[in-house]
Amino acid sequence: MVIAWFIVACGPATFAITRFCLGLLALTAMPATSSSPSSICTDSTIQVDGQEVDVRVYGKKQAGQVLPLVVHFHGGAFVSGDLDNGCTVAGLLEAAGARVVSVGYPLSPFPKPLETGYAVLQWAYKQRTRLAGAGAQVYLAGEEAGGNLAAGVALMARDQSHPPLAGQILVSPMLDPCVGTASLRAVTGTATACKWADGWLKFLGCTRDAEHPYAVPGAAQRLAGLPPSLVMVGSADPMHDEALAYADRLEGAGLLVVRHVFNQAQQWPDALLQPGGTRTCPCAAEVEEQIRHFFDTTRCRPPS
Repeated sequence: MVIAWFIVACGPATFAITRFCLGLLALTAMPATSSSPSSICTDSTIQVDGQEVDVRVYGKKQAGQVLPLVVHFHGGAFVSGDLDNGCTVAGLLEAAGARVVSVGYPLSPFPKPLETGYAVLQWAYKQRTRLAGAGAQVYLAGEEAGGNLAAGVALMARDQSHPPLAGQILVSPMLDPCVGTASLRAVTGTATACKWADGWLKFLGCTRDAEHPYAVPGAAQRLAGLPPSLVMVGSADPMHDEALAYADRLEGAGLLVVRHVFNQAQQWPDALLQPGGTRTCPCAAEVEEQIRHFFDTTRCRPPS
């Protein structure tokens, strides 16, 4: 892969480093019919809610285009991870036709990651015409711990009645602080500690935080009013049971839910967090197809 770096001045409080990743198309499992020769991502520091937040914007909007705009949260079990670890899922979202804003959020403790995520969502909504075209619909997405944040921010947006969301895309979401599901125990065995348990301890600063729906959306009592959801998980994924349990609860609340279990998704969710991009992701083409179909399904929801 050939990478060229360019420094782009973006105003007094923001800078951007744009990377033209030649040949990235082959790594994102895009259909052979695509003629796009490269993918573009831009690293920026934005000012939101009185703080500086690093973001990475994927994709490029052509004149006259209107694309889905996705605010994306990387994984890392609330103890690690950065924008590089989010490049796999962000790249798949881009390949499916979206403009993606990936968020470099503070890892812990609650509520700081949620507050930062919601502030970036508000910023993205205000910038949606510039980023993705007039009338662009806004989505949330995340993998593993980032899936928890996406679900929590969706609850915040619902409760604040702003901004309107077209959907949430949850990939192997980390939703159960009890870390006792059968699918997780199948991976951790008899171990009394694991990275996900450690992550929850760091994320939940005190016991009462575990009762807050924004911190633990999987236990939220009121789900009505949330946007359509795409939930994806591997068949041998430690997050399998909690992800599908949340999908069941969303569906039980009368919401549109699309779920997909990938039988060949080895090493999920860890494979989703590798900085090597989509070449390290089992089922990359299938994930992209599911995302693209979800965008098509939700294209008219809600009006911007």
